[in-house]
Amino acid sequence: MILPYKGFGNSHEIYFLGRVLRDRGIVASNLEDKKWQNFKKMYKRFMSWEIPNVRVRAEFQGIVQTATTDDEGYFVIHLHFQKPITLDSPWQEVRVELLDKVVKNQGEVRAINQVFIPLKNIGFGVISDIDDTIVPTGATRLFTMLKTTFMGNAHTRLPFPGIAAFYQALAKGNADQVSHPFFYVSSSPWNLYDFLMEFLEVHQIPKGPLMLRDLGLSREQFIAGSHWEHKLKQVEKIFEIEKHLQFVLIGDSGQHDPEIYLQVVKDYPGRVKMIYIRDIKTSRHPELLAIESELKNLGIPMLLIKNTHEAASHAAAQGWIPKSALERVQVASEVT
Repeated sequence: MILPYKGFGNSHEIYFLGRVLRDRGIVASNLEDKKWQNFKKMYKRFMSWEIPNVRVRAEFQGIVQTATTDDEGYFVIHLHFQKPITLDSPWQEVRVELLDKVVKNQGEVRAINQVFIPLKNIGFGVISDIDDTIVPTGATRLFTMLKTTFMGNAHTRLPFPGIAAFYQALAKGNADQVSHPFFYVSSSPWNLYDFLMEFLEVHQIPKGPLMLRDLGLSREQFIAGSHWEHKLKQVEKIFEIEKHLQFVLIGDSGQHDPEIYLQVVKDYPGRVKMIYIRDIKTSRHPELLAIESELKNLGIPMLLIKNTHEAASHAAAQGWIPKSALERVQVASEVT
């Protein structure tokens, strides 16, 4: 099977990653699934059977690129257009097919990937972390994180109260339809891609490209070492391709999101509108205050929030979401 990861681009280029794997028959989860069923699916995700050194062909509006999978089955597609492409929708489809024969009686192996290309007059984009920003994971506590990851599914794993309502409001802004794109950056491995996409869909959180991390340690182009370096590289990749967008950045204080976002502000002056940080680690307050002060000197506000409603209230005050959305966030956040 070809597993393409949702991509993004602009009028001159499209970028996305994907993987060629043995199809392990992983199907969507149900709320009624037992823990052993969840564990079995998660085991299959991590015990993947990669197909290396095969060619994959991608085509979009007559532009073609062929890429070869690496030792872990990954491939990179980066299409370039000599003339600006014309679009009628921000989400476009790229056809992907396997060119080489891997097994007897293989037949055609194809996939359709979705890529986001912003139309004109989009106000801003949103880049959000996932672990402990959207969904509690215990990422700072290894045993808790492993138990949560392997025993739950997309239905039983619940986002923080109010997240879906807030992100929906941010996506729409003050328009009648979705106008602000979302991008998700996480240190979770690519093995969890289908799980995370299902999680977003089940909980009605706006879809968007996911930039995850490879478990392998030998491929510099897919993993940059530390959590800090990985996330910084992925966020800046989005900034480099979506050149005409400003961004609202959302993360948490559990690891290094504030430091990463500070570096982004320094590397891309004028491109960040706002930073929201979920306060989950009070022991980091002295560091966070120092970062907040440095950001203030750079002209960028950072708000440390205890719950989603605080971020939504601030966004409404700025006119980024309608005030009518606050009630939905408040109800979902269980704020009285």
